[in-house]
Amino acid sequence: MPTDPRPHVLVAGAGPVGLTAAHELARRGLRVRLVDAAPGPARTSRAVAVHPRTLETFDQMGVVGAVRRDGRENRAFTMYATGRRLVRLDADYTSMPTRYPYTVIIEQTRTEAALRAAVTALGVEIEWGIRLDGFSQDAQGVHVRLVRADGGAEDCRADWLVGCDGGHSTVRKQLGLPLIGESRDTWMLADAPVRTDLPQDTIYWVHTGGQALMMVPYARTGHWRLLDTAPGGAAAETAPARFSAKLSKGLGRDVRVGEPEWTSVFTFQQRMVPRMHEGRVFVAGDAAHVHSPASGQGMNTGIQEAYNLAWKIADVHRGHAGRQLLDSYSAERVPIGKALLGSTRTATFLVQFKNLLAAAALPVVFTVVRNVAPLRRAIQRKVLGGMSGLRLGYQDSPLTTPAPRRRDTTTPAPGQRAALAAARQPQAAGPAALHAELRDPRWTLLCAPGAETAEGPTDTVPVDTAATADRDHAAWLSVRTVADRRGGVPGPLPDPGGALREALGLGPGGWVLIRPDGYVAARGTRLTPDGLQQALAPFLREPAPAEQALKEASSALRAAQGTLETTVALLEAPR
Repeated sequence: MPTDPRPHVLVAGAGPVGLTAAHELARRGLRVRLVDAAPGPARTSRAVAVHPRTLETFDQMGVVGAVRRDGRENRAFTMYATGRRLVRLDADYTSMPTRYPYTVIIEQTRTEAALRAAVTALGVEIEWGIRLDGFSQDAQGVHVRLVRADGGAEDCRADWLVGCDGGHSTVRKQLGLPLIGESRDTWMLADAPVRTDLPQDTIYWVHTGGQALMMVPYARTGHWRLLDTAPGGAAAETAPARFSAKLSKGLGRDVRVGEPEWTSVFTFQQRMVPRMHEGRVFVAGDAAHVHSPASGQGMNTGIQEAYNLAWKIADVHRGHAGRQLLDSYSAERVPIGKALLGSTRTATFLVQFKNLLAAAALPVVFTVVRNVAPLRRAIQRKVLGGMSGLRLGYQDSPLTTPAPRRRDTTTPAPGQRAALAAARQPQAAGPAALHAELRDPRWTLLCAPGAETAEGPTDTVPVDTAATADRDHAAWLSVRTVADRRGGVPGPLPDPGGALREALGLGPGGWVLIRPDGYVAARGTRLTPDGLQQALAPFLREPAPAEQALKEASSALRAAQGTLETTVALLEAPR
């Protein structure tokens, strides 16, 4: 059992969130111990959708190929009511470019299998049947009590603990983090074969006149994920007949649902924590928030949290960054969690659509939507923007250096995804090179050489600054000079024709600093030592003792205020 040498990080929970955390920590050279209370991998799937931003993340991790191979690309959402097709909304990502303009429908079990293979390839053993029973922490590390399935116990030490241990998280409870929110309606999920003449190229929303259902196509022909928003006193043995009758009524055609491979009746919740770490201990995924499955956000959000957290722990542990970097985890992810509760609450209302009067108006409303192209495109982009994760960013993060407002809104601003630039003219050499560069686990500094004349460069400061950064920080910073051709510059990234510089908005001497998770931290029109130092200060600087004490007191006050604000917001939210 890998207890010696001492692990740098103990990850509790080997679902998709814990696997992502373990992978990214191990990819950065940390020793990881990964335990899970279950006897083995899950055999059923809660989540079925991998959205575009998560696909970009999987690309950076090197696992996107397996996920795409085992899943089905979905590019449409089709609505039916009382036997009539209302509208088909096709994917439109023109306002948020990505190399993955679709959602992959794939069983969570297959997503986890791809992640397990990647984690195993990095030398991390998954220890099944081991439950985290408790922990204590001090300034040097975390003391963890583990209990095996046979009742045997083990004490171990780790430098850090990451709790990805689900909705009943022991880590969250022992940290004393309240899970604030409410319980909602009871729904039924089922994975089943369905005999129908509907094409499996879209997600279907089906309204019977009194309630709504959803059908999500798997890669296997004839197999679907079904969602019933009003199962009543549902029993698994009667599920095929109930689903068949409801779907036939809503679709206006004969539908026959076979024996489900799996069903689950559950009361979903809308809850979240007000902060996500304390000292050397962190929570992510369902340990930090639970909510409606209406828009398929839970697993995707948890994966993004693990990806956000892992590089920060690694950089602090290796001494590349100050401990204040870890505070940015809560600062960045809690606001996204709050927004997520609001968006999933809205999605839940729209998916259920129990109002009979509103249901009667659906054909009229969507006749207008279908026939008015600008309105249809606006709705498509609004829906996709909320689900895809492509518009989420860190503009207000303490790690983001604001830049002057520019007229050009097509290039990535601080806080936005750098992959936006890689997706513009994706076949061109420069954007393709950036796409590959984003797989590097380090920070990335992109700069353009200064202006040149026939006699040579007139401004050597940008390239000189890049060369110094490359020399001093190569362990954690990849320095690339974006130019027409290779030359005597640090880390040449050829961009013949200038497609990447155009996509990034880089003029002569311009620069962009990209975080390890692919978000722009800072940018400027001329790279200088002072400008780069200012951009890196939130990452590098360790506060003085007096400043740190004040910071900790302020952080505790903000945490208490955040708890109060979150409680009030959730209590006041419409139900």
